[in-house]
Amino acid sequence: MDQIIVQGGGELYGDIPITGAKNACLTLMPATLLTDQPLTLTNAPRLSDIKTMTDLLQSLGAEVVSMQDGQVLAMSSHDLTSQTADYEIVRKMRASILVLGPLLARYGEAIVSLPGGCAIGARPVDLHLRALEAMGAQLDLREGYVHAKAPSGGLKGAVIDFPLVSVGATENALMAATLANGTTVIRNAAREPEIVDLAECLRRMGAQIEGEATGTITVQGVRSLHGATHPVVTDRIELGTYMLLPAICGGEVECLGGRLDLIGAFAEKLDEAGISVSQTERGVKVARKNGRVRAVDVVTEPFPGFPTDLQAQMMALMCTAEGTSVLEEKIFENRFMHAPELTRMGARIEVHGGHATVHGVEKLRGAPVMATDLRASISLILAGLAAEGETVVSRVYHLDRGYERVVRKLRDVGANIKRIKEAHPDE
Repeated sequence: MDQIIVQGGGELYGDIPITGAKNACLTLMPATLLTDQPLTLTNAPRLSDIKTMTDLLQSLGAEVVSMQDGQVLAMSSHDLTSQTADYEIVRKMRASILVLGPLLARYGEAIVSLPGGCAIGARPVDLHLRALEAMGAQLDLREGYVHAKAPSGGLKGAVIDFPLVSVGATENALMAATLANGTTVIRNAAREPEIVDLAECLRRMGAQIEGEATGTITVQGVRSLHGATHPVVTDRIELGTYMLLPAICGGEVECLGGRLDLIGAFAEKLDEAGISVSQTERGVKVARKNGRVRAVDVVTEPFPGFPTDLQAQMMALMCTAEGTSVLEEKIFENRFMHAPELTRMGARIEVHGGHATVHGVEKLRGAPVMATDLRASISLILAGLAAEGETVVSRVYHLDRGYERVVRKLRDVGANIKRIKEAHPDE
């Protein structure tokens, strides 16, 4: 497997382009299953997860063509040959469950394997299934597959009350509701930018949706949807990750295409820590002010709160902050697996259940470390950039799922970093 080698110790300066959001694109791609007309996505990220979703859609008979070096995806589901999402593809990525709602809404039946993904907790799909049952679906779980059938007249509008906020369940319910008979009201719905982006795309396809940013979404079902072209929203997690570069290493970096409205709670924590953050005409500019970063406490919450997908990266920053910080993870269990690896680099971290206490140290030291999931991978690279000496990060295949050309982007702002073993033409 590949390794990434980081030589720490230098300030970083320059521009980093921010791509389209992985989580948004993975949600938008299954929307093609709702119509027999073409759906084209622009500003698509070039990631292995996008390839996995492409493989899944193609296994169903959809046409997916990647153009303009992967930044445009042209899709068509005019002649599907299957409504079964096979385990061998679905097990690679949790977002695969998002084909369930569209297949059920348009074809009246679907067989979808229970998904896999990063090992960061149980992340059950029961809320997805509960929402579809509320719309009249008959569900049967057999041998690791969800067998779903709509009533004879199709899915029916319903009131869906989620007991807790779930991004994926909101997305599945929203897509299914666009073709349901009557009105669907989704309460306690997720409000993430990816949800808003999906609603905007579905409206371009002819759906009638209101309230996607409010927590209560109302959908008036229509008989059919049509084709559309839609730009994928900026990746707020990639944005937040690269905003941390000058915070950890010193220097000044401008994240091109970045929008602070996508990441307000995170930006507020950087400001509290003593980091300069400003919106510019080109994106978001970040610089470290004089002196050491101040320790701040963080609680992960659904949007508009602090994103769970930036918790690991924020912990890397807090490792060398002045003072003690407490990070509370309220979204996923088992999401502090990067903490033991950071301690190998000299960090002082105590983990108790969903709380991690980080006592800032003067410096980190380079060490061999192992990535456990996507966000842990990049947090270890960030820590390596701030450490004295060489850091070797193993199991970096996770990175390819969520960060496009990460080595090249970091080199472009002055990082001493390389990827070894397997050949990667872009890096």
